[in-house]
Amino acid sequence: MTDLNERIELAGALRCYLEELQDTGVDSLPLAAQETLENIRTGLGDCRRCRLCETRKSIVFGVGSNNAKVLFVGEAPGRDEDLQGEPFVGEAGQLLSKMIKAMGYTRDEVYICNLLKCRPPENRNPETEEIAACSPFLLRQVESIAPKAIVTLGTFASQTLLDSRDPISRLRGRFHDYHGIPLMPTFHPAFLLRSPEKKREAWEDLQKVMKRMLE
Repeated sequence: MTDLNERIELAGALRCYLEELQDTGVDSLPLAAQETLENIRTGLGDCRRCRLCETRKSIVFGVGSNNAKVLFVGEAPGRDEDLQGEPFVGEAGQLLSKMIKAMGYTRDEVYICNLLKCRPPENRNPETEEIAACSPFLLRQVESIAPKAIVTLGTFASQTLLDSRDPISRLRGRFHDYHGIPLMPTFHPAFLLRSPEKKREAWEDLQKVMKRMLE
């Protein structure tokens, strides 16, 4: 009974507060300030949340516009990215830049990051504990940027964000939902370098994203 009385009193106090806000011209509760990418990077710090900190050279957080309409998410940094501290800077990165340009953007106008912020040794697949340590920071990046669309690059990033075991060949070509944001999986640029015949399919995926930007 005490809990019920407390709830009634709390509801009454909240109602009075909302009425006071309306009297001052405010029609809804004030919202908390949006978390910035800078704050997220500061919170990440010199991350020691998994064993990748023992072998990495750089934390590769992400680059691009804080207000990007399109967010590209890869799997993890490679050797060049680990050395330079920036995602997609090697040969695959050069191809990604061309893909972005073909969409009508520059790298500075989109945002590019990876599921993992540190390079796995020998570019092996990320492990469960590593994903668990990094995933909250990726989600915070997504919430901060609030893109109109996300493009996942490659099998691992696509499967992880969609919690799916389907191959990229089945996931690509259609939009999925990621926390209310349309997500388009497509082939990783490194795979396209090895299998150039798949570039047409990747371009079809990106064209669907471009069309979504016009809606």
